[in-house]
Amino acid sequence: MNPTEMDWEKLSEILAQHQGKKWGLIPLLQEVQEGFGFIPPESIESIAETLNLYPSQVQGVITFYAGFSSEPKGKCVLKVCRGTACHVKGGKSVLRLIQKNLDLKEGETSPDYQFTLETAACLGACFLAPAMMVDREYYGKLNPIKVTSILGEYRKEKGED
Repeated sequence: MNPTEMDWEKLSEILAQHQGKKWGLIPLLQEVQEGFGFIPPESIESIAETLNLYPSQVQGVITFYAGFSSEPKGKCVLKVCRGTACHVKGGKSVLRLIQKNLDLKEGETSPDYQFTLETAACLGACFLAPAMMVDREYYGKLNPIKVTSILGEYRKEKGED
């Protein structure tokens, strides 16, 4: 299924587990995002109805937390650290190499929805500087050869080669 198409049946299954639980907005949003890869804008009204909230309250939480996205992301989300330790040890070069290798700018998703490139103020892995994450996996002490190898592995996993 195209990530931009709404699967209403899947959404209904998720919403049924959270019916009327106002305190459950963040867990519900996390579950929707995990199920769809993002929070589809057309799902906001249904989420609000399920929890007896206003759509603006749901939208406010989505826009407040950086961990939520209302746009589809790639199967692999790469986050390059921009923290001080990573910057000093070559994080900017790592970002440029990834941008060139994937032909993506910061914040972009590849047209085939395989990769999304993001940056983070700090990944909390200063001892690994320069560091990045692919989904929930940390990679550190990066250099051009290591970055190229990591990207190559994710391309193989996703059937790009």
